[in-house]
Amino acid sequence: MHDLIPFIPGSVNDVLGSLPFFLPEIYLTALFILVLITNLLFGRNSEKLCRIIACAGILLVIQRDYQQIQLLFMSGRLNGQFLFNEMLLLNRTAINFKFIIDALAFVLLLYFGWDNRLKSHPKGLSDLYTIVIGSVLGLHLMAMAVNLLSIYLAIEMVSIASYLMVTYRSENAFGTEAGLKYVLFGAASSAMMLYGISLLYGFTGSLNLFSGNLLPGLIQANPVAVSFSLVLVLVGIGFKLSFVPIHFWVPDVYEGASTPVTAWLSTLPKIAGFALLINFLRPFVYFEKWDGFDFKLALSIIGIITMIAGNFAAIMQRNVKRMLAYSSIGHTGFALMAIVTYNSTGIAALTFYLAVYGLANIGALALATYFANALDADDMNSYKGLGLKYPAASVCFVIVLVSLTGLPISAGFTGKVLVFSSVYGIYQQNHNLWLLLLMITGALTTVVSLFYYIKIPLNLFLKRTEFVKNTLIKSQNIIVLSIIISVLIVLLGVWPDFLFKLF
Repeated sequence: MHDLIPFIPGSVNDVLGSLPFFLPEIYLTALFILVLITNLLFGRNSEKLCRIIACAGILLVIQRDYQQIQLLFMSGRLNGQFLFNEMLLLNRTAINFKFIIDALAFVLLLYFGWDNRLKSHPKGLSDLYTIVIGSVLGLHLMAMAVNLLSIYLAIEMVSIASYLMVTYRSENAFGTEAGLKYVLFGAASSAMMLYGISLLYGFTGSLNLFSGNLLPGLIQANPVAVSFSLVLVLVGIGFKLSFVPIHFWVPDVYEGASTPVTAWLSTLPKIAGFALLINFLRPFVYFEKWDGFDFKLALSIIGIITMIAGNFAAIMQRNVKRMLAYSSIGHTGFALMAIVTYNSTGIAALTFYLAVYGLANIGALALATYFANALDADDMNSYKGLGLKYPAASVCFVIVLVSLTGLPISAGFTGKVLVFSSVYGIYQQNHNLWLLLLMITGALTTVVSLFYYIKIPLNLFLKRTEFVKNTLIKSQNIIVLSIIISVLIVLLGVWPDFLFKLF
């Protein structure tokens, strides 16, 4: 104990010096407590107030995210700043991901209250808004975590919040089963990741990815045991990214959860997971003496299999949410192409791609909510002949699906072009066979995705039905949101530099 006393002043000074770079997370913590107390004080009647506080707080956090860029510039730490004894790393990449997470979280906070099935929860949505803010805090930590301990804690923080969100409202036995499956798969992947971390610590006596004895110690250890440990850690990260073979939970959970929760799971944890993967890979990529586990080869193979499995499985789906679940798996595989390049161009392309993917995916699921609210329609056959009856919603649906497919002149097309360009740039330098296979697979599966995305416009506009149900509820708020998202998708497709230059 006495041996630690000399280190206490330095640790305290490091913590105090980290606080100015940690303001968005401090604001999120305060916002979480504020929403929680509001819920406790006003009970079920606090739903609208909690929502207003949560949305206003997220906007303030976004403003603090922007200030962090200026703070890094003014402090001369453009390459990044380690926080809390190198548990976290704040750099421009982390800020970009946090900005995307917060912007999409604001949209989703608005969207939660517009889903009739979720809104009919007996207790209201006040508790859900509290969980959401806690989850956003965990997503921030995932984007900055660079210590194996902080990585595990951040993932667990997001996972626990996700379990609560999925099981917040179960409409039927299938929803309950999906929630249970999600918890069991999450617990298993968490245990495997923790076991891998414990092995890495046993080999090296260190948990710090960027300093200490972690990488030098791994070089000295048994390469088979080290590779096994790293694979276990990738399992934990892969659970958030939902790449093959850790994807089995996705279709059932996405279909069984409330649609706004599905929109949350398919975007924000995935985006934060890619930020975490970037941080985890960085020391291995840039450590010159590392000749152990080949992450680029492993992720290339995973990316190819994930693109094939996700896109071909989506073709056979009739349920809209289940189809979008498999398509999100395919998008994960495509995004792994940019990760494999691991250069500034690839990371910027990945950031842009994830931003426009998240926007389009939320738009697609919001429109699925619109038709569920209006006609209780959940599968594609229920959309027959609705294109002319609901023209605004149907046209917006076509636009977001065009972006998810990656067709001109949408933002999704620009995102895919940027990813292909970054991979091709590296391929020209080393002519790596796996990069070529990634590009071929990405191009072919993009064509395949057209076959299942086009089913919705086909049913909306080209197929007819003799009987159309009377409208239950017209969700005008969702229409406004969908129009805004559609306009943004087109504008970012025509003028991508507006967003790409930020990254």
